[in-house]
Amino acid sequence: MSAILSTSIEFLKGVGPNRADVLKLDLNIFTFEDLLNHFPFKYVDRTNFQKISSIISDQSYVQVKGVLVGIEEVGTGKAKRLTAVLRDDSGALELVWFRGAMFFKKSLILGKEYIVYGKPTLFGSKMNISHPEMILYSIAAFNELKGLQAIYNSSENMKNRGLDSKGLRKLFSVLLPQVKGKIPEILNAEMMVDMQFMSRDQAFQQIHQPQNMELANRAIARLKFDELFFAQLRILKVKQGRQINYSGFIFDKVGDYFNGFYTKYLPFELTGAQKRVVKEIRKDMGSGQHMNRLLQGDVGSGKTMVALLSILIALDNGYQAAIMAPTEILANQHFASFEEMLRPLGIEVKLLTGSVKGKERQNVFEKLQSGELKVIVGTHALIEDPVQFKNIGLVVIDEQHRFGVAQRSKLWRKNTRPPHVLVMTATPIPRTLAMTLYGDLDVSVIDELPPGRKPITTLHYKDGGRLRVFGFMRDQIALGRQVYIVYPLIEESEAMDYKDLMDGYESIQRAFEPPHYQISVLHGRMKSDAKDFEMHRFKTGVTQIMVATTVIEVGVNVPNASVMVIESAERFGLSQLHQLRGRVGRGAEQSYCVLMTADKLGPEAKLRMRTMCETNDGFKIAEVDLKLRGPGDIEGTRQSGMMDFKIADLVKDSQTMQIARQKAMEILSDDPEIKKEENKYIAAHLNLLTDPKSNWSRIS
Repeated sequence: MSAILSTSIEFLKGVGPNRADVLKLDLNIFTFEDLLNHFPFKYVDRTNFQKISSIISDQSYVQVKGVLVGIEEVGTGKAKRLTAVLRDDSGALELVWFRGAMFFKKSLILGKEYIVYGKPTLFGSKMNISHPEMILYSIAAFNELKGLQAIYNSSENMKNRGLDSKGLRKLFSVLLPQVKGKIPEILNAEMMVDMQFMSRDQAFQQIHQPQNMELANRAIARLKFDELFFAQLRILKVKQGRQINYSGFIFDKVGDYFNGFYTKYLPFELTGAQKRVVKEIRKDMGSGQHMNRLLQGDVGSGKTMVALLSILIALDNGYQAAIMAPTEILANQHFASFEEMLRPLGIEVKLLTGSVKGKERQNVFEKLQSGELKVIVGTHALIEDPVQFKNIGLVVIDEQHRFGVAQRSKLWRKNTRPPHVLVMTATPIPRTLAMTLYGDLDVSVIDELPPGRKPITTLHYKDGGRLRVFGFMRDQIALGRQVYIVYPLIEESEAMDYKDLMDGYESIQRAFEPPHYQISVLHGRMKSDAKDFEMHRFKTGVTQIMVATTVIEVGVNVPNASVMVIESAERFGLSQLHQLRGRVGRGAEQSYCVLMTADKLGPEAKLRMRTMCETNDGFKIAEVDLKLRGPGDIEGTRQSGMMDFKIADLVKDSQTMQIARQKAMEILSDDPEIKKEENKYIAAHLNLLTDPKSNWSRIS
C-alpha cells in the first residue's frame, strides 16, 4: 500500500478533527484509502435546466433556474417549516425545509436568481421540492456544475457538518490529485489485457470525477471485478488449504448398518436427487479428503434421510456421529426421528440439550467418551468442554447459519483429526450468494420432493376475509385435519399495529369454543416442559389448533396438520414465510397456507404475498428475497466476513462474480501458492486483505 493511502483522514485539507470524527463514526472512514472506497451510488448531469411547467412528480431529480419570489415560515413547534417560491418564465415551484428553517431563512435572498436541484413531489395540486440543493446563479457557478457529478450516500450527522454530496465532492477534489499515480496495481498484466481494464489508479480517478459516462462505467466495472475476484480468491484459498492440510477419515466401507437399514427399514423409496447426494457424500468420505459439504434442500425434501444414511456409513467404519441443531425443539425433533429409525438396528441414540441434567447428562458424557454411544443429537451443548468423544468421524450441522464460526470450530477440536462435516440448510440460497457465503464448501442440492407430496396451495386474505378463513378452518378440522396459526409478536407493541399472539389466542378461543375444539399455545417464553406438553397434545391430536409464534418455524413435524394460517404475514420476510409454510404439506392430504394481512399493503409486501401464492420453489423465492432485501439482510450472511462489498452487488453482478471466480480458479491452478513473479501484485493485495489475528480457514 502506498504510504499516502494510509494517511489518517483528519490530515486531508477540509476535514480536520471534527469532520474526521463524523466520517469515522458514520462511514468507518479512517484513512485516505477508506475515503477512496466510499463510492458514488449514481451520477447526475447538471448541464441542462428544465422548465418548471414541465416537471412531473415521478421524475427522480430535476434542475431548474429561477428567481426566489417568496419566503414564509409555516406552523409552530415541531411542525414548523420554511417554504419558499421559485419562479421562472413558465411557472412557480414551492421549496420546503422541515429542518434547519432558521438557517435557510437567513441564507436565502429574495429577488435573487438560484440554481435549484432536488426530487419533485406533488402535494395536493402543488409541485414542490423538499430540502433542495441551492446555489446562487452565476456563469462561474454554472460552469463549475456542468458535466457529470457523483452523488454519495451521506448521513444526517454528516450533512450537519457540511459533508453532503457537494461537501464530499470537495474532499475528492483535494484527495484525487494527491493520490494520482500512487494507487498500486493489484492484478497481473495478462488479466488486465484479457479483461481490457483501465489501471486501478485511473479507475479511482474516473469513478469519483468522471470525464464522461463511458469512462465512469469502465471504472465501475474494473473496481467491481477487483472486489469479487479477491473475495473468490480468498474463499478458494481456504478450500485449497483445507484440502492440502487436513486429510479426512477414510470411510471405505458400506456395511451392515447401511445395507440393513436400506434394504429392510427404509420407510420410502429415495428420490433421484437423494440418491445422487448420498453418492456424492459416499465419494467424499471415501476419498481420504476431508469432507466439507453443504446440503441444500427445500422444506420437506428429505435432507434428514440423507443425513441418517451418512451417519450409518460413519458407524459402519467404526466412528461416532453427532447432529447439532440450533434449537431444543429442532434437536428434539431430530432425536425422535433418528431414535425411531435406528431402533430396529439396535443403535442407541441420546439427546444432549440444556434441559438434560444431572445423572442423565453425566451418563451421556461417559458413554460418548468410552465409545459405547455412537450417535448423539444436541444443541450447542455438544460443543461444551465436558463433551468428549472417543472417535467422532462425522458432524451434521442443521440450519448452520444459526451457529457462529467460533461455535462450530469447537466441534473440530473433539478429535485429533477433524471429522467430516455435512452442513444442512432448508433456507435455499441463490447461486450468486452461495458462491460467496459457501464458496469453500462443496454443494449438493436436493431439488425434488418425495413422491406422493402434493404442492401446498397458498391463499392471501385481508382482514375483511377473516370469517371466510374461520369457516375454511372448521371445514378442514371436520375432515380430521389440524391447523397452525402463527403470530409475529407475543405481546402488545404500541409501535406496531399488529395482532399479537395473546390477543389472537383469545379471539381464536371465542371463535372455536370447547368442547368441539381444543387449542394449544406455544411461544418462546414458555419453559421447555410446557412447550413439550403443548407440542405433544397437538401431535397426538388432542388439540386441533396450535396458536404459536415463529418458534415452530423449524423442527415441528405433524403430518396431520394441513393448514398454516400466518397472521400479519406482511411482517415476515419471504424466507421466513416459506419456512413456516413448510410445516404443512408433510402428509398425503392437500395442504394449505393462508396469508392474512392488513387491508393496505406497500409495493414490497404485495410482491411478497404474490410470490408466495405463485410458487412453492424455495430457490425462486430466495432470488426474489435477495432482490428485495439485498445480501446483507439475508439471515446469517453477516457473519461470513466476505459480504462487506463497497461497490459490487451480488444480485446485479452475478455474471461478473462467475467470471471473477473462474479467473481466481485459473490463478490457483497455475500458481497454487501465488508466488510467481507475474502474480506479485495479486499476492501483495491478498496479504493485505488477510487478517493475521484470526485464522478460521479450516472452519466450515
